Amino acid sequence: MTQLRVVVFLMCLLWSPLMCLGIRSFPTTDKKSLSSGCGFNEAPEYRNGVHCRISSVHVAMTLDSEYLRGTIAAVHSVLRHASCPENVFFHFIAAEFDPASPRVLSQLVRSTFPSLAFKIYIFREDIVINLISSSIRQALENPLNYARNYLGDILDSGIDRVIYLDSDIVLVDDITKLWNIQLTESRVIGAPEYCHANFTKYFTDTFWSDPTLTRTFGSKKPCYFNTGVMVMDLKKWREGDYKAQIEKWMDLQKAQRIYELGSLPPFLLVFGGNIEPIDHKWNQHGLGGDNVKGSCRSLHPGPVSLLHWSGKGKPWVRLDENRPCPLDYLWKPYDLYKINQRLRSVHDHQPLGLSSNFIGYSNYFI
Repeated sequence: MTQLRVVVFLMCLLWSPLMCLGIRSFPTTDKKSLSSGCGFNEAPEYRNGVHCRISSVHVAMTLDSEYLRGTIAAVHSVLRHASCPENVFFHFIAAEFDPASPRVLSQLVRSTFPSLAFKIYIFREDIVINLISSSIRQALENPLNYARNYLGDILDSGIDRVIYLDSDIVLVDDITKLWNIQLTESRVIGAPEYCHANFTKYFTDTFWSDPTLTRTFGSKKPCYFNTGVMVMDLKKWREGDYKAQIEKWMDLQKAQRIYELGSLPPFLLVFGGNIEPIDHKWNQHGLGGDNVKGSCRSLHPGPVSLLHWSGKGKPWVRLDENRPCPLDYLWKPYDLYKINQRLRSVHDHQPLGLSSNFIGYSNYFI
C-alpha cells in the first residue's frame, strides 16, 4: 500500500497545474515535426519567470533514432519542472552512423521544442569501437553508450560543468537543484551512491583473484553508482585525463574479461569510492527491470526527483505493446510521440497500481 500511495501522489503531481513560473502558453494545434512521419507533438512553450537570473544549466544527453522517443520525453520533463527553463542548455551527442542524420535530428528537436537552446555534436564511433567488448545485453555494446567517456573532448572547452542524463529518465523536480550540488574536495563526479549493493558482482573472478587488480581500490570503500545520472566537473575531468584512465580498463577488459556489463564497470574502477554522494531521490533507477527479462519493479523507499528506466524494459515499448508496468504510467505524461494520442484512450482507463508487480523486486543495481 505504501508503494501505491507514492505512485498516486506522483500521478497527482504530474497532472496537477504547475506551480512554477515557467509556462507561458500551450499550443492549441499539433504540428508535424518532420515529413518523414516520425512525428512528435509540439511541446508547451516554457519560459522563465521574472525571478530568473541569466545563467546556464548545461545538460548532456545522447540523441539517436532508437531512443529518440525517450530523449524527447526526458527533455520535456526537464523543461516542465524547471524553475527557469530557458536557462537549460542541452548538448546532444549524435552517433556518426545513425540511420537519422544529425540534420534530421536537429530539425526534429527544433520542431518539437521551438525555443529550446541546444547544440548537436557528432560522436565518432571509430574512437571507441575497437575498445568495446561483448556484454550480457547487445544494447549495452552500442558505441553511443560510451559517449559519456568523451564529454570533456566533445563539448566546447568553455563548458566546465555538465549534468549527464540517460535517455530513459524523467525528472519530476527542478533540475537547478541538481545543478547546484557542490562537488567537494577533488571529486570529479557526483551521483547517488549505493554502498549496500554487492559491489563484487560487477567484476569477474578473474579480476578478484588478481591481487594487482584488486589493489585498484586500495584503502577506498568502493560503492556502486549508476552512470545514467551524473554531475560532472569537466575542468577536473580534462586535467586528470580520466578519459585515458577509462580506456586503459577497457583495453584490459579486451584481454582478460574482468567484467560482464558494458560502459559501467570502467567508471566504477576509476571513480568507485571517490564520488560526491548525491541524495538517492535523483536516481530512482532500475525501473526497466534486469538486463535479461526487463521485469516490473517498484520504487525505492524515499522521495523521488528523477525516475530512471535503466534495464531492458523501456516504458514506451511496454506501453505500445499494451503490457505496461505500473510505473510506466508515470512516464506517459511526458511522451510527445503522436502515437500517444491513439493509445491514450486505451491506457487511461486501466487501473493504476493494482498489480502485484508493484512489490517484491529488489535488484536495482544495473
